[in-house]
Parts: sequence; structure tokens; C-alpha cells
Amino acid sequence: MNIYTITILLSVIAYVIVGNYVGRKVKGLEDYFVVGRQAPVLLIVGTLVASFLSTNTFMGQAGFNYDKNAAILLAPAILLCGYIYGALFFGRYLRRSRALTVAEYFAKRFNSRRVQIVAGVTVIVGIGFYLIAVSQGVALVISNLTPLSYTVALIIAWLSYTSFTLYAGSRGVVITDTMMFMLFSVVTFLAMISILNVHGGWFASMESLVHLEGKEDLMAWHGTTGPNMQFETPTDFLIWFLIIMVAWSFVTAVSPWQSSRYLMAKDEQVVLRSACVAAISIGVIQGMVYAAAPVVNLSNAAIEPRDEVLVWAALNLMSPLVGALLLAGLVAAALSSASTFLSLIGFNLSHDLLHEKGTDNRSKLKFSRQMMLVAGILI
Repeated sequence: MNIYTITILLSVIAYVIVGNYVGRKVKGLEDYFVVGRQAPVLLIVGTLVASFLSTNTFMGQAGFNYDKNAAILLAPAILLCGYIYGALFFGRYLRRSRALTVAEYFAKRFNSRRVQIVAGVTVIVGIGFYLIAVSQGVALVISNLTPLSYTVALIIAWLSYTSFTLYAGSRGVVITDTMMFMLFSVVTFLAMISILNVHGGWFASMESLVHLEGKEDLMAWHGTTGPNMQFETPTDFLIWFLIIMVAWSFVTAVSPWQSSRYLMAKDEQVVLRSACVAAISIGVIQGMVYAAAPVVNLSNAAIEPRDEVLVWAALNLMSPLVGALLLAGLVAAALSSASTFLSLIGFNLSHDLLHEKGTDNRSKLKFSRQMMLVAGILI
């Protein structure tokens, strides 16, 4: 095994060990679902950022910036506004309700069991498909970097995030999310610096990108447009850009996999502070990814598939240690989202759609874990 494989495996083992260790403190449903409502700002920020930044950012969006549009660097400014108005007008009321899930909040708000069921089904279906995509992303990274086949990598990825999510619930998720958040925050900065240094620094890299042969419009505000392109005109790009950014601002404001994090907060002040810090953190991390990915064109402008631009950079433009840490960060970004999604699906299945007939905490906790396993197997 090389340093890349070893680093990824060690990081995954660390998450499993820590997640299962903190699972010992889970005594009841509030511990399992919402960490006893005692999570401080650091843990709420960690799980907000880690669950949001998945393979979509480090692979999909990085590939788009590398291939089509480097000037989308300012995109986070629009979507991150959702954290602010989401916390002010939804998140703090969600925390105040003392519900165990977002679906239960709506049941209380409208005094309707039907609304709870519809909300629960919506979460299970929507987040379920997203979990499939994220699981595929982490399996692709692992299979491309190790001798393992895609199927074996997919099973390993599933076993890793399922093991601590099943046992520890939200307590394991927020702790491991925060570990992963810290990891890919640091390695994204190191990766950006490494890529820029290889090409002469920030100003030299930007000047070279402006005159990049074959991708002359890469640095234009609208990126590469024209016949047979994804966007035929700058107007097409602008319409798509505004719609997608506004849509994602709603995601950061009220989506269950983001807003449900506020249910774990100590109080409403933690909700508001966490939203502000998370918005800043995501903006900085995405900005570094969006700045670094296009610069890779100066070494190789024909990476296929384009989603693997940062993987190629880790293997070819960075020191082995920094590259290994970046790849471990990519895996962490996928695992953090996957664990959050699986926990939400399991919680909604056991609490909002089905009910354990027993009344004691132990039987309810056992039932919730069983439903979590069922959800994971179905995924």
C-alpha cells in the first residue's frame, strides 16, 4: 500500500473508533436524535459545514470550475445568505419546538399527523437519493486510489459511515463531522497553496489563465459559452447561475439535512452564532476550492473525467503528504454527508412513519437503531 491508501484507511478507522466510542454515552432518544440538545457552537458549525460540503463541492463543482468557469468564485456569497435568514426565521423556532425531527416540528406546528408523515416521506425519498449519489462519490475516490474494485469500495464506504451512525446516532455524527470539517478545512488551504506555488503564485497563475490557449473565456464572468456548449450565450449562464444559487440558498436555510442540526443546539443563541460561523467557513473553503481547481489547467488542461481534477492534482502537483491528506479530506467530505443523510433517514423512518409500541427509552432506542440498519441496507 502507498501513502495515499494508508492515510485514507487510517482516517476512516479513526472516524469509526471515535464514533463508536462516543456512542457509549447514548442513553435515550434525545441523546440519539439530538445529542441531548447540548451541542455547542463548534459542533453545530462542524456538522453544518461537513454535511454541506460533500463530493458535490470537491469533485463536481471543482470539475466545473476547472473546465468551464473559473470566475464563479463569488458564487457562495448568494447561497450562504440562506444560513442567516434560515436561522433567524426558521432555525431558532425549530430549536424552540424541542422536536426530535423536522417532520415532528411540522406536526406540532400544524397539529397534524398527516403533515408529519408527508414531511417524513419527503425527507426519506429526497435524502435517500442524495445519499446514493454521495456513497457513489466516495466509492469512486477509494476505487481510483486503491486496488479495490468499485463494488468493494462502495461496501467499505457504506460499512464505515453506517457503523458509527447506527450505534451512536447524532452524537457520533456531530463529533465525526467536526473532525472531518477540521481536516478538510486545513488540507484545502494547503492544497490551494501547493497548486498556486507550482505555477508561480496567485498573480502569475491568474495572468496565465487569462491567456490559456483553448480556454480563452475560462476567466470571463460567464465562462466558456458558445454553440454546442453547456451555455450557448452569457445570458443563458446568468439565468442558470441566479436560479441555482437562489435554490441553494433555500437549501442552506430550511433543508432537513441542514436545519435539523439546530435541534441539537444548547439554545437559540447557539443557533444564530453557528449559522453565521458556518456561512463564513463554507464561503472560505469553497473559495479556496474554486480558486485552486482552474489553476490545474496550467499543468493539464485535459483531465478526464473533469470531476477528478483535485485527485489528479493531489497525485501530481503536491508533496505526497499533502496529497494524501487532501484525498483523505475528499473521503471525509463524502462520509460526513453520508452519515448525516443516513441518520436523518433512520430517524424519520423510526419516529415519523413508524412507531415502537413499547414505552420505555431502551426499546425505542433499539427500534430506532433497527430502522437505521434497514434504511442503510435499502440504500
